[in-house]
Amino acid sequence: MGNFAFKKINFILMAIAFALIVVGFFLMHGSSTTLEFNPDIFSFRRITLAPIVSMSGFALMIVAILWKSKKRG
Repeated sequence: MGNFAFKKINFILMAIAFALIVVGFFLMHGSSTTLEFNPDIFSFRRITLAPIVSMSGFALMIVAILWKSKKRG
């Protein structure tokens, strides 16, 4: 029963990575407006912060999948 590919630390890192991805996409989300042009689409939060948070989540997901536990068993 102990021959699982992922250990507890892998699942914890994957959960953190998933949360970062969700937060990044939430930061990219904007408000609906009836204006034809909304200058808020060029805000720091949407253009810079959100992609950095999302990409760090994707990078952490790769690390979480490839992480190998030091102890056996």
